[in-house]
Amino acid sequence: MFRYHWYRTRFFVHTFQQVGYKNNEFWHWLRMHWDEKVIPIDLGIFNLILFIAVAVDGFFGNVVTRSTLAVIFFVYTVFWLASVKRYKQEKVKKPLVVTNRIKRLLIPFVVLGLLFPVFFTLESYTGRLLYNYSPGLLSFDIILLVFGWVFSAILIPFYIFLASWITKPIENSIQEGFKKQARKKLQSMPHLKVIAITGSYGKTSTKFMVRDLLKERFSVCSTPGSFNTPMGICKVINNDLLSHHQILILEMGARYAGNIQELCDIAQPDISIITNVGVAHLETFGSQEVIAKEKGTLVDNLPSNGVAILNADDKYVSIMGENRSDIERILVGLESGVIKGNDIKYNTEGTNFILSVEGEEVSIQTRLLGRHNVQNMLLAIGAAYHLGIRSKTIALGAKNIEPIEHRLELKKAGDFYIIDDAFNSNPVGAKNAVEILSQFSSGRRIIITPGMVELGEIEY
Repeated sequence: MFRYHWYRTRFFVHTFQQVGYKNNEFWHWLRMHWDEKVIPIDLGIFNLILFIAVAVDGFFGNVVTRSTLAVIFFVYTVFWLASVKRYKQEKVKKPLVVTNRIKRLLIPFVVLGLLFPVFFTLESYTGRLLYNYSPGLLSFDIILLVFGWVFSAILIPFYIFLASWITKPIENSIQEGFKKQARKKLQSMPHLKVIAITGSYGKTSTKFMVRDLLKERFSVCSTPGSFNTPMGICKVINNDLLSHHQILILEMGARYAGNIQELCDIAQPDISIITNVGVAHLETFGSQEVIAKEKGTLVDNLPSNGVAILNADDKYVSIMGENRSDIERILVGLESGVIKGNDIKYNTEGTNFILSVEGEEVSIQTRLLGRHNVQNMLLAIGAAYHLGIRSKTIALGAKNIEPIEHRLELKKAGDFYIIDDAFNSNPVGAKNAVEILSQFSSGRRIIITPGMVELGEIEY
């Protein structure tokens, strides 16, 4: 019984963390997985049987002996507990991290979660709360005892939902304190240049490219992994940013309108990089036009003399900042722009292309794969070039850029080459992966994919 509660609790707490501690997204997830995870048919039927048994036992106890019921429900419990595997997570992309926020959430969760078990446990031993009875085979009412704990198991995701609302004022206060601390630290470092990156796809890849191209010339601090939320950014600024750093590179993500502005209120960018506008999170934004407006907020927040580095091949991105004469716009692309990449070729060593900057051409070899990675690298090159790093130095730096794990990562396994693009999937990234695979002319080419999610009405 306790084992089942443990796995079910861990599963739903992990889910709540994965949706960014957002109640609306957690509730949406519960609705989408209602029959599969929230109230599975076997658990619902078991509770119904228990409820009927409680009623029968309470009002018609002389018809069915308590000893018989005890044996019956012991057998049912064995079968029910076998379903615990539904909530066991052997291998996950992002495991549960027991943060301080999770610990605070668990306090009201535990209090709420004990209400029914404690009530029915007391009733099962005393028989004074609902009805009186005379013990049979057992010295306590096993039916009520099991019913209390099983019913509590059903309510676990709803306890998490309620606990998050209870702790919300506390979390808001704590987060505002972290934001204030981060803003104060940035204000104390006027020499620091903040580079902010957003877009539907390629934010993390572009961020690491910018970091790797700049770190030989500057002292650079950047957010790790996919840290792109207010608290993730605050954590890096407050804990990792040091006085000797000259460049701070931030990835800024958005699932709802206003998310980018919230991040810019923490750290105003000096250089804004927009990768593209696609259909990622179309479900929460509603249209690409709304997504473009949200991403464009990063350009709107540039100060006078700020720099916007934009994807010239994206119709939404290329027009961003056109109404601002006080900023510099650097357009880069595969088809147009002041910084261009062309003659792209793939092989088992990675990608080779020709970089053209103001009429100067240089060959770039990188271990990264894909046209979109070339596009992302051009954005990173735009930042490096603006900060005084020239094309030949950039070419040397490009050779040392490591592929990001599970993002078009080229691996060799015996006689096989594997293109690992398992981190996430979206139409643009999938199309690029297939195009890359098509250019490997020798041997059989096999695609393995689980499909795509968070695409709203176009999801399939």
